[in-house]
Amino acid sequence: MKQVIPIFFVLNLFATEITGQSFYNFKKGRDIIASFGTGTTSYFGDLNEPGDIIDTKLNFNAGLQYYFTNRVAVRAEGAWFRLSGDDTEAKNEGRLARNLSFKSDNVEINVVGIVQAFPNGTRFYQRPNVNFYGYGGIGILFFNPKGEVPQTDWNGNALADAGKFVSLQPLQTEGEAYSRWTFVIPLGAGIKVKAGPFFNVGIEGGYRFTFTDYLDDVSTRYIDHNSLDADPLRQALADKRYLVGLTPSEAGKVRGDDSNNDGYFIFNIKLEYYLPANIFSTSKSTYNKRRRKYNLRRPRRR
Repeated sequence: MKQVIPIFFVLNLFATEITGQSFYNFKKGRDIIASFGTGTTSYFGDLNEPGDIIDTKLNFNAGLQYYFTNRVAVRAEGAWFRLSGDDTEAKNEGRLARNLSFKSDNVEINVVGIVQAFPNGTRFYQRPNVNFYGYGGIGILFFNPKGEVPQTDWNGNALADAGKFVSLQPLQTEGEAYSRWTFVIPLGAGIKVKAGPFFNVGIEGGYRFTFTDYLDDVSTRYIDHNSLDADPLRQALADKRYLVGLTPSEAGKVRGDDSNNDGYFIFNIKLEYYLPANIFSTSKSTYNKRRRKYNLRRPRRR
């Protein structure tokens, strides 16, 4: 419930701004803005070292934006990014003994409302040279945590595909058949600078509240080692304590912290471009001009 509360504040501000003004009276022209960006993505979950805020995992995104008023816009965006975490990088002895790790390639699609600090002019090129904005909305995320296959299993036998990364969700390492799809709530802010009549350059950061605690395949407790269908691969990836010389963990012992869902923070540098007015369709007048031009070139029959 705590994750849902912030979005209502943003949506209320978004709705107030729209109802308080008539629809944007731009002279119709370059109404749609394309954006392209890249930056870093930081993961926050059970395999994240406390205090680590900025990670160096790249992300790429692209979107389309449309203004309803001179301060309010809506944006649809898609993004690809990677998350990862590793207990071997921890300073805590308990995490070093747990010895779990993951990496995940993720795809997010979101729709957000944007509220600017300063209004645009009546023409798209009459916007402020510098503007600040906040955004909030909803999105959907596909995630697929993977683990590296050890060289041997608990009995010392060689494992096939050793060194490769395999999907952890089908293995149900905690006995939980969780979904690899989840809703996310993006909240963030940014600053954009006018870089000519058709371009903006911006810096943007935003946190994603998720509705899952399994971005890293770690959430609750260990299950009985012998109940893992005697599957050597499943046993090896559910409990990797044997790789540091320890015995299997007891069933019910804490494996992760399920008091908070996982999340991630996206930091981007973006380029925005005001698309030509007729990029998605050919107007009737443009069609007639092309037709007349064609008829002038076409030789007359005698």
